[in-house]
Amino acid sequence: MQEIVLIRGKEIFTDSMVMSNGTGVGHRKIKYVIRTHKNDLEKLGKLSAPYQAESTGGRPEEYYQLNEQQSTFIITLLKNTERVTAFKLELVRQFYVMRQLLQQKRTNIYKDARSYQVDIRKKETDTIKEFVEYAKGQGSLNADRYYTSLSRLADKAAGITERQMANMEQLGRLAMVEKIISCCIMEGMELMEPYKDIYQSCKRRLDQFQTIAYLK
Repeated sequence: MQEIVLIRGKEIFTDSMVMSNGTGVGHRKIKYVIRTHKNDLEKLGKLSAPYQAESTGGRPEEYYQLNEQQSTFIITLLKNTERVTAFKLELVRQFYVMRQLLQQKRTNIYKDARSYQVDIRKKETDTIKEFVEYAKGQGSLNADRYYTSLSRLADKAAGITERQMANMEQLGRLAMVEKIISCCIMEGMELMEPYKDIYQSCKRRLDQFQTIAYLK
């Protein structure tokens, strides 16, 4: 299941739109339940003012941000269908995981791991910059896209969907993956290989890394 619980600063939360999508209950009904039980929800934490989200219908869609206790309370008021039960289980699991991650982020070990990964990322970015110019020199018209495409490859190989949500294990894998990309690019350029071949070599090596690390 996709990420349904997020961290922003020191806050862990989900929102009414995510709950609607996850349970299959209409968003209008979820918001009705929230407004009906506003006083009870306020006892579990300050209820956010409605946020605005873009809607395909043209009118902005309002949604509420909910903390762990608020979202748990709301879901107990919904009919216990199979889909609602599955979402409830995943909601509890992800809130637990995010609490653990938030605790990790406060430790010096995590800060050191994050600092190391950022340093590796800077070196990788410098290498990608050289690669972009190398590709342009070989006639590539879209070489700048390699910044994004290589970053996506790195995230996928490390099992990360959002870097700010990465735990220590994922940060370690990400640093290794970014080293692999840098080395692969540098080796390819030294051998004067075509830029497209270098990119494909990066993909193959990351695929091998995932297999060796039992990430597949």
